[in-house]
Amino acid sequence: QVQLVESGGGLVQPGGSLRVSCAASGFKVTWYRMDWYRQAPGKQRELVADINSGDSTTYADSVKGRFTISRDNAKNTVYLQMNSLKPEDTAVYYCHVQIPITSRDYWGQGTQVTVSS
Repeated sequence: QVQLVESGGGLVQPGGSLRVSCAASGFKVTWYRMDWYRQAPGKQRELVADINSGDSTTYADSVKGRFTISRDNAKNTVYLQMNSLKPEDTAVYYCHVQIPITSRDYWGQGTQVTVSS
């Protein structure tokens, strides 16, 4: 059974850092592309970063140079390290995976990140 559980969100001041985690079960995070999305109030959910099975990463222009996606294969966990945070980074952050053989999407419950002074 595929499950994604995010953690690590919270309140941080502008310019600060935060790392959110996505613990996966039911599959190996090395098997498929793993994504981080975010959704701010009143806005559509947007793709922030992804990492594929070959360790290639991509980032949204808005976070490039500030965010880093990575994974710990032993812990079967994907991380999003967020530095130089801005108020506009405030959102609920979601972990996502699509299982290719079924084309089914799985989402975590989300973790709130608030950037405010």
